[in-house]
Amino acid sequence: MDVNVRRATEEDATQLYGLMKQYIVDFYAKAEPEAQEVKAHIRYLLANPATGLQFVAEENGRLLGFATLYFSFSTLQLKRQAIMNDLFVTAEARGKKVGEKLFQACVSYTRVNDLAYMSWETGRDNVRAQAFYDKMGGLISDQVYYEID
Repeated sequence: MDVNVRRATEEDATQLYGLMKQYIVDFYAKAEPEAQEVKAHIRYLLANPATGLQFVAEENGRLLGFATLYFSFSTLQLKRQAIMNDLFVTAEARGKKVGEKLFQACVSYTRVNDLAYMSWETGRDNVRAQAFYDKMGGLISDQVYYEID
């Protein structure tokens, strides 16, 4: 596959919307979000790259996947940190190294921009993702993750 991974642009918004909808509805089985909310989120990231940005994987003008980085700060290292919140590849492109290319783009961005580190999470039951992240050199954190609604 001749896949190009690059930062998302305005021209990607329509296809990126479709991918994000697949990610939310088909992959995570969540309720379908309002189209205008997803599109507004894409526009927000494009306009505010200091907050977050997206990478897309493209082959012959068609998007096959995306990864989203959001930024926070590490007080311990006194640097910005990256949080890879999303990594999604369409079903037909899985197993073809597209996810690896997206992941490497995120890692490269983190290193080139001298961020403290990149962190991410996946479900305890998502053993495929865990095997992928192990293969990519990811380490399970010593930290315990909490959340509250």
